[in-house]
Formats: sequence, structure tokens, C-alpha cells
Amino acid sequence: MEEMGMVRSQVLYWCCRAIMSNTNGTLSASSSVVVKENISLTDKERQIFGKLLQVVHHFNLETQLRVAGGWVRDKLLGKECYDIDIALDNMLGREFCEKVNDYLVSTGEETPGFGVIPSKPHQGKHLETATRRLFDVWIDFVNLISENNTENGRSPTMGFCPAKRDAYRRDLTINSLFYNINSCLVEDFTGGGLDDLKSGKIVTPLPPKERFLDDPLRVLRAIRFATRFEFEMVEELKVAAADNDVKTAFSDKISRERVGHEIDRMVGGNQPVKAITCLSELGLFWVVFKLPSKYDPPISEERDRICLWYMSAASRFLCEVGSCTLSDEQRRLYLFAALFLPLRNNLNGDKKRRTASAVNHIFKNSLKLKSSDAVNVNRLHNAAEKFLALTPFMVPTEESAEPVEVDWNSDMIDVPSSLKLRILIGIVVHNIKDLWRAALMLSTLLNEDSSFERKIGVYKNAEEEILKLGLEKVWEVQPLINGPTIMKLLKLKNGGPVIGEWQQKLLQWQLAYPSGNVQEGTDWMTTQIQLNRPTT
Repeated sequence: MEEMGMVRSQVLYWCCRAIMSNTNGTLSASSSVVVKENISLTDKERQIFGKLLQVVHHFNLETQLRVAGGWVRDKLLGKECYDIDIALDNMLGREFCEKVNDYLVSTGEETPGFGVIPSKPHQGKHLETATRRLFDVWIDFVNLISENNTENGRSPTMGFCPAKRDAYRRDLTINSLFYNINSCLVEDFTGGGLDDLKSGKIVTPLPPKERFLDDPLRVLRAIRFATRFEFEMVEELKVAAADNDVKTAFSDKISRERVGHEIDRMVGGNQPVKAITCLSELGLFWVVFKLPSKYDPPISEERDRICLWYMSAASRFLCEVGSCTLSDEQRRLYLFAALFLPLRNNLNGDKKRRTASAVNHIFKNSLKLKSSDAVNVNRLHNAAEKFLALTPFMVPTEESAEPVEVDWNSDMIDVPSSLKLRILIGIVVHNIKDLWRAALMLSTLLNEDSSFERKIGVYKNAEEEILKLGLEKVWEVQPLINGPTIMKLLKLKNGGPVIGEWQQKLLQWQLAYPSGNVQEGTDWMTTQIQLNRPTT
């Protein structure tokens, strides 16, 4: 609660800064969107489309081949796109892929196999998708579909349909455009796709609540595309997205894997703070990052604003120190870690189950992202707190105390005090590896007593200290003494926990004496064994 109180007064300020920033904040319409009149194909695309038309002509098929959705949108915006989805008006994707293979056999060409991803209507995935490689490009093949909903509106049955009907069932007008390969023309069957693309509007082809109730994932897609292109969501769409019936449908209609995939693309995208801020403004933060009710300390509904503050501050911090400081994957983990920083100490209060942290629950249950994401975010939180304890000694502002006063309940080997700081810093960097800069940035955000400018200065000085100590890649340094040698010195036939304990002690020794050699390390360990051996 103390942390919430200290941060809450800054939340509104930072949210306002985020809204006005080019990199953070909520949604505003793009002032001008340049949309091309025609689609220009690359040589690779001409090869692919030409081969598909050869299949149609060879078998005298009446099939119209259309590229659907994102590829058309991105090409009209002048962006290259390698995600090609082919929509078929009179056959299933797997049926057409079989025709492709038959044609390739007839011409003596290689016939690689293809995969089929089944539909899962109960999870909002209504289409069976066939996927294959052609000219080294993966292509998805799906059939155009219509939806004949049952009385409850949640068990649609599928059937072939004209392209216009398929266009109206898509999530957004800007994603409902087709490129007809047969005629080489862009088709805008809803009549609003091109106009909405030019005006920078996020609109659903049919009433938004109807679209969202059928597949609530469309809400997340609307947010992602709005933030990605800096388009404006129309008011009717925002009202529908915040509707309680739509929130309930999140639990009933879509899998958490699909939710996690969309959130992951938001956080890894070009406007992560805007996207998560919009999620919060629509009342969907805790719908997406769903948690059990029992946590100690309790998690209030207002905690989402604190989470947003940390993510916004972390994003601005990264911009200030240079976005190239972190790789794309490190940046993604860093922003996730910042978002969930206020939840790092919340544990599940249900004593009948094994204790689990709120952060672990979100990654494992709410988003179902890969387990390594939860591990790395927890590692970042842990390293950030340790860096926070060390920065007063790394970047002293006054006469500082001895580093030995930093106590993490770990066994420190007996070395001069002047070497202890190097050991402590080295252990943190060694454990967090190439995420150490991300952890160091997070640690400065945890220090709520300093201004943002001061935080930047502390980070840069601490980073310089780590570089000066030669610890920036310390995890790559090979141990001087390996496990078998440790066993030999301890006169053990089998390993066990004691081997790991000595490996940690030897790591500390190497950190303290980076120029030490194998013989010196062996002599030190031998001396330590003799000093600690019990007398009989």
C-alpha cells in the first residue's frame, strides 16, 4: 500500500505525458494516411500468384483466388508484407493444396507436403487453414465463409459464400479488403475499407457489439491495429468493447492462448504503452490479465494505473538512454517486467494450493505464454531489487557505507572489503546475463525518491561502473575449476549439493581475482577445505 501511495500521485502526470508523447499514450487519429491507388507486386509475389493461376487454368477451376486482409492493407499503405492468406470461393484450402501438388507432379516439379490447422469454433477460430511453402514463402489457404448463427449467437455454422458476404464477417473494414489475383484488382466489398484506411479510422463492417460477442479477440485486434497505425477507434466501437457482455464473452468464447498471442504482439509492437493504456481505458485490463481473488497483499482494481505508470516510465527511460541498448526480445521482456513490477510481491493467498505469484499466474494462466517469459520476468524483478540495493555503493552521492552491509543472506567468501562490491555486482550480472541492462533500468524506476533526470544519471553511472569493472559479459567467463576437479579436491566419489556450493564460492573468488589462474584457484580452495574440515 505504501508503494501505491507513493506512486499514485505521479500516475496522472505520467499518463498525461504519455498521451502527448509520440511513443506512449492513448489513441488519436493519424493526421494523414497515404494510401496507394494500386498494388505493386514484388518479383516473388508475381511468381507465387502466377503459379497459382496456372493451377486454376490447368484444371479448369472456376475458383477466384483472392489475397485477404493484412497483406492488402499493408501493400496499400506502402509497407511490405510477407503474410499471404489466399481466400477461395468454392473449395477448402486443403482441396486446393492437393490440386497444387497434382499440378506440380504433372510438370515434374518438387511437391512438398502441406499442413492443415483444424477449426476450433468454441475458441472463436471458425476456419480450417491449409498452409504450405511456395517459392520459399509460407502461404495460408482458407475458404470464404458465411455465418449462420444459432439462437444464442455463439455456435455459427459455416458454408461457402460470395466474397462480399465474407468481407462483412471480418473484424475491421481495413482488414476486409481483397486483392483478386485473377483480375489484379483491389476489391472493397464493404464500401468502407479504402475510405477508413485513408481517414485512419478503426471500424467494424457490422455493428461492433455483434462482432465482439461472436469473437471477443476482435477487441484486442482493434486495439492493436489502432495503436500500430495510430488510427482512431470510432466511438461506437469503444462503447461496444467496454460492454459487460463482451467482457463476459472473453472467458466463454476464446482461448487464453489467443489472448496471450495478441498481447504479446502489442508489447512487442511499435506502440506497446498506447495499446495497454487503451486496454485499461476500456476496462479490460483485469479481464485480460485475469487473477484469482485471493492475493496477499490484496490487489486493488486501481493497481492497473500503477502498472501503466511503470510501463510508461520504462518506455520513456529506454528512449532516453537509446532504444538500441536492448534487442527486440530484451525490450519485450523489459516492458513486460515493467508492467508487472507492482505485482512482483503479490502471492496467491489460497493455502490449499502451492503458493504462486501474481506474475506467474498471469503468464501461465491468463496469457499462456511460454514458461521462459515468466522465468525471465521474475529474474528481472529479482535482479532489479538487488541492483537497487547496490546502486548507492556503485553511484555514491554522499559518504557511503561499506558494501559488506548489503545482506542477501548469501555466504560471502572472506576477501578484503574493497573487492566485495565487485563480487556482489558480478553475481547479479552473472545470474541475469544479457538482461542486466534491462534490470538496471528497472532498478532505477524502483527508486521513487529521485527525479526522472536523476534516474537517468544513476543508470548511466552504474552502467559505466559495471563496464569499468569488466563485468558486462561476466557470465561468458569459463570457471577455472570444473565439477570433476572439485569432486577430486573434496575426495568425493559422487556429486551433490556441495558441488554447487563450491562452484558458487569459486565464482566469487574469480570475481574478486579476475586475473587469477587455475593453480591459484586450486590453492585457495584447498586452503578453504583445510580450514573448514572438522577435527576428530
